[in-house]
Amino acid sequence: MKLRCAVLDDYQDVALSTADWSRLAGSVEVTSLQRHITDQDELVDTIGDCEIVVAMRERTPFTADLFARLPRLRLLITSGMRNASIDLAAAAGHGVTVCGTGSASEPPIELTWALILGLAKHLVPENTALRAGGPWQSTVGTDLHGSRLGLLGLGKIGGAVARIGQAFGMEVTAWSQNLTAERTGALGVRLAASKEELLETSDFVSVHLVLGDRTRGLIGADELRRMRPSAYLVNTSRAAVVDQAALARALREGWIAGAAVDVFETEPLPAGDDFRSLPNLLATPHIGFVTQRNYRIYFEQAVEDIEAFLRGEPVRQLG
Repeated sequence: MKLRCAVLDDYQDVALSTADWSRLAGSVEVTSLQRHITDQDELVDTIGDCEIVVAMRERTPFTADLFARLPRLRLLITSGMRNASIDLAAAAGHGVTVCGTGSASEPPIELTWALILGLAKHLVPENTALRAGGPWQSTVGTDLHGSRLGLLGLGKIGGAVARIGQAFGMEVTAWSQNLTAERTGALGVRLAASKEELLETSDFVSVHLVLGDRTRGLIGADELRRMRPSAYLVNTSRAAVVDQAALARALREGWIAGAAVDVFETEPLPAGDDFRSLPNLLATPHIGFVTQRNYRIYFEQAVEDIEAFLRGEPVRQLG
């Protein structure tokens, strides 16, 4: 009998056309699910007969409770090589092999700049007004040239964001808990004396940190109040780095001029959530990694992961 494989959260219905799944046709039956399943009982009913599951990023948490209810599961694949929503210890305890895939770093860099430019030039309200027959020009854009870009995190993605900011003629400063003058100096970036100093002096603040114990809630109400009333916050990293309630309040009460986010603590975002209606928020539905190239990498390597697992030689294992 063939093994069963489910591809979760394939919102665009492209997983099966993005890679050559026919290589598995003799041994694996593959289906994709376009609708996100939040309820665990429904999820178990849907994938409980599957030995293999392909998960998209952190859309579906795989907890100890869920693993205990999926006794047939033997291989779990996640796009990317890091997934905080998978309990790796529980997976190992239930005999589930967890593998990842490669990914491209350029897509979130590109989206970061799309969001910065969208905020600075008020693209959404101007486009909305134009389409609705509203006023011809109603906002005044913010200049990037000569303004200061503050980066929380200067890793691979943050470093690339910094170089683009410099190309726009921005002064770039950066801070993180382990950031060194050697790293910032190599990129021509100013090392901020502290997180507080970066927030107080930047016109645009962009988050590029890995979520962990030290970064969870790093930006809360106190930090947002330190930002200039004319400043903007951009987060394409992880929602929990920024206190979500504090950000919503900061936007409602005008502590900052606006924000742009691509990540949320609950995804998909609930219909009545404040982040769907705040007028000074530019929000996108976690599309920073959603590109043709990234999807090819994800699903082509997912097929490779399955082939390797069937040979008894798992590759790109996590945990």
